[in-house]
Amino acid sequence: MTNLERIDLLEQHRFLPREELRALLETHTPTDAEHLFARARAVRETVYGRAVYLRTLIEISSYCKKDCYYCGLRRSNQNAQRYRLSKDDILACCAEGYALGLRTFVLQGGEDPWCTDARLCDITANIRKRYPGCAITLSLGERSRESYTALFAAGADRYLLRHESANEAHYRHLHPPELRLQSRLQCLRDLREIGYQVGCGFMVGSPGQSVDCLLDELELLRSFQPDMVGIGPFLPHRDTPFAHEPPGSPELTLLLLGITRLLLPGALLPATTALGTARANGRAMGLLAGANVVMPNFSPPSAREKYSIYDGKNSAEGFDGLQALVEGAGCHIEITRGDARSGELTCTST
Repeated sequence: MTNLERIDLLEQHRFLPREELRALLETHTPTDAEHLFARARAVRETVYGRAVYLRTLIEISSYCKKDCYYCGLRRSNQNAQRYRLSKDDILACCAEGYALGLRTFVLQGGEDPWCTDARLCDITANIRKRYPGCAITLSLGERSRESYTALFAAGADRYLLRHESANEAHYRHLHPPELRLQSRLQCLRDLREIGYQVGCGFMVGSPGQSVDCLLDELELLRSFQPDMVGIGPFLPHRDTPFAHEPPGSPELTLLLLGITRLLLPGALLPATTALGTARANGRAMGLLAGANVVMPNFSPPSAREKYSIYDGKNSAEGFDGLQALVEGAGCHIEITRGDARSGELTCTST
């Protein structure tokens, strides 16, 4: 079977045997990649048209109790600049995004013990009251089922929780011993059962990642069927144990974005900040590979440099620049919540 045949079968059935996926990952050529991206765009347009959805990204805290080996916010990093946004700060960011037409607010941060259920529920409820027609997405790490339930009741619609690796051994390589992959996956299951639109995701090219690890990622996506998937290249941070590891490949990241679009036609796939940092035109290439979400940073300028999860983060683009980027990829910005459409689709084969 040729790679072109593999791509066409993946598009038709949303499934490809593991060894065929391995062959595609290991032997693809630039011509194969272009064919994949063309098919991914066609699938995206069937489900979403040419719409791209913008999100108001607000990085609410750079404190974190976790000590993940790849992240600049890890608790052991004594050089990290810590901050927390107040409720008024967060609401001001929401107002700025709303005025520009963005209808989803994404509150992202480290696992900060200061972010209690009471504080987060109050903030979430205030956003919901002010913007009843908008979506509220939280990306605040592992919490208890009770916490997720309370936040959902306060008005949160979506939750992003990148699992970072679906391979047990690789997960342990990226995290300290107290962190468990099964705990992460249980959080994802809890979120789905509560009623959230759920997002997961992983880094490409993180230290110790093999092709088998990537195949495990694709299998998890296929089995869990998330509503959103964040895929970006690994980028090292100077104050972590992985400071001298090579960055992940933007080209492989794009390939996996295209494959994910064929696996999950109705998923929301961002062209990530990490991809835009790793490659000058990375976000545009992400849209051309099948992505349909961009998350401009609306955090206060004083906070953006402090939210340093990897070195060189590129998050200062303006709205006009994003509009040109989207239109340059043959798409248009759509002023809606931009909900996932995964539930409207069923697989044709298993």
